[in-house]
Amino acid sequence: MYKVMLADDDYPVLELLSKAIDWPGLGLRVTGLHENGRSAWEQAQEDMPDILITDIGMPELDGLELIARMKERNPSLRIVILSCHDEFQYARQAMRMNVQEYYLKDALDPADLEKQLALFRASLDEEKQTNWEQTRLRLLETETKGLRKEKALKDFVEQPLLSPEQWRREARSIGLLLEGEACLPVIGCLEGYRQAKPRFTSEQTLRFAIGNVLDEVLEGMEPRVQHVGYGVRRSFILFSYRPSLKTNIYEQAAGVLNKVQTTLLQVLKLRMSFIVGTGCRTPEALKQELGELAHREDQRFYLLEGEVAKRKEPPGAADEDLFERYEEASRQLRDILAGKEPKAANEAVDGWIRYIRQKEYPRETVKDWVLKLLLDLKLKLHSLQPALHTIRSSYTADTLHKEIVDIDSLVDLRNWLVGHLEGILETRGAGAASSRRSEVAEACRFVSLNLGRRIGLDEVAEQLHLNASYFSRLFKKEVGITFIEYVTRMKMERAKELLDQTSRTVGEICEMLGYDNQSYFIKTFKGHAGVTPAEYRG
Repeated sequence: MYKVMLADDDYPVLELLSKAIDWPGLGLRVTGLHENGRSAWEQAQEDMPDILITDIGMPELDGLELIARMKERNPSLRIVILSCHDEFQYARQAMRMNVQEYYLKDALDPADLEKQLALFRASLDEEKQTNWEQTRLRLLETETKGLRKEKALKDFVEQPLLSPEQWRREARSIGLLLEGEACLPVIGCLEGYRQAKPRFTSEQTLRFAIGNVLDEVLEGMEPRVQHVGYGVRRSFILFSYRPSLKTNIYEQAAGVLNKVQTTLLQVLKLRMSFIVGTGCRTPEALKQELGELAHREDQRFYLLEGEVAKRKEPPGAADEDLFERYEEASRQLRDILAGKEPKAANEAVDGWIRYIRQKEYPRETVKDWVLKLLLDLKLKLHSLQPALHTIRSSYTADTLHKEIVDIDSLVDLRNWLVGHLEGILETRGAGAASSRRSEVAEACRFVSLNLGRRIGLDEVAEQLHLNASYFSRLFKKEVGITFIEYVTRMKMERAKELLDQTSRTVGEICEMLGYDNQSYFIKTFKGHAGVTPAEYRG
């Protein structure tokens, strides 16, 4: 459904429009009713509509200024003006802004507005289809080229090297191992894959988006550098250079990788960490180095967020089996959860994560240990509160196993575990007594696991197979606040934790919590905590 925003300081007009128009029948959904332009603009920065219906003369921010600001953000915005003013200058200003329709309130017939909205819907559908076709063709062209390069590189890495000279000729055709040159391979690892995946319509789109940004960043770089995808979560960055005592290729590569990280974060809100190999002058050496990087899954598991590390040999066997500490960890977390202390639970998890990082256990061992820990905690805590049995499929062993398969870093594993523990605490907490409906507990758990992105009521209602209006009323009845208020509260509490426990900037925390606009984030935080994030930390 396309989103519609209504803005008018005459509330009866808002009420009339919201009830007189058959919005669902038109394939439209009203996402906001605003009695002043400032309020409408603040929501638009967080959730931009497809259609704006607005008055001109409103307090704090008039309709024309609102239109100008929103059109700058969304040039394809459809606009209808409702006004008591019939002076020519208002209409003329509106037309300059490409306002499609201009209605006088005292002569407004809702049936006429419905006809215009139906035309908007048709034009939006057509534009969407056209844009999709253009995007699809561009995607196919770029993807085909990228997949050919990826297949060639995978064949080189994974198949026997029967003819180094033949591969050298193929490599030269894409600018690798030219006469007198060496190649420094680097493997880039996408962070937060579980959170990134839902923001893109498919893995294909995610792969295309990353590849497109990398190609644009690396074009024209010195030293010459190109990227080759290696699945959706990994990318090879290949630096071509002439070995020289005057040239430190590792320093040059670090600068390029930093630019890649910055651009990916700005454009796609994605993070990437890197493992840097060693320079190679022959196909045989490059094949071996690429293979080493591709199979450094345990080193990748222990990378910190945004880390750029040199490839290292795997550590020897740990002096202690991780499962020897299992009962200790299980008992500690069970006692903390029984006492309903979320901060203590987070501190305990962080303590075990530091221990695991120090020992560098194999990643599959760590994932098995954490999965068993979480499943056992859920089973044991059921006996303390049978209501936990009402939590549905997302708490089953099968679903948890599917979730953990997608986790390839210790940082992401920590966040996953903490999210589930917070879900348990939410279900067992004073505000979620045994009377709380399982659907509400499930929604709260979903929020805990997805604080890093935008969370909408419609999305959660759909996950729960509930009507959005019914779910909204149910949540408000059970929790005492609206679902959106609850999401905001949880995000702000998480912001407090990040301000207390990390050195991340306010801008970084804003992005980590799924906010696109830092000013809006700061205002929301101040409304929740009474001070700005900087004042809270200070």
